[in-house]
Amino acid sequence: MPKYLVQASYTPEGLQGVRKEGGTARRTATRKLIEGLGGQMESFYFAFGTDDVIIVADLPDNRTAAAVGLAVNADGHIRSRTTVLITPEELDEAAKTSVNFHAPGT
Repeated sequence: MPKYLVQASYTPEGLQGVRKEGGTARRTATRKLIEGLGGQMESFYFAFGTDDVIIVADLPDNRTAAAVGLAVNADGHIRSRTTVLITPEELDEAAKTSVNFHAPGT
């Protein structure tokens, strides 16, 4: 199953909700969302800095990951971005794949 890194920051309204409900409630809600879509949450952390939350999760496919991003961002309480992660073995396979490419203007 593909693995994804989700980095998110709360709007002021979203932070008020976190203060009211608590961090463990957000982790539980996130786990339920991911598992409800056939995925699995590997980790969930709050962070200092630009991102308030860092999540690593397995989801069935890119369509599902996009659906989560659309729903979460449309709500207006969270701004998130998702990165597809690949294993070192997948990179090894990619490096063995022949690609017919030429740079623009060459």
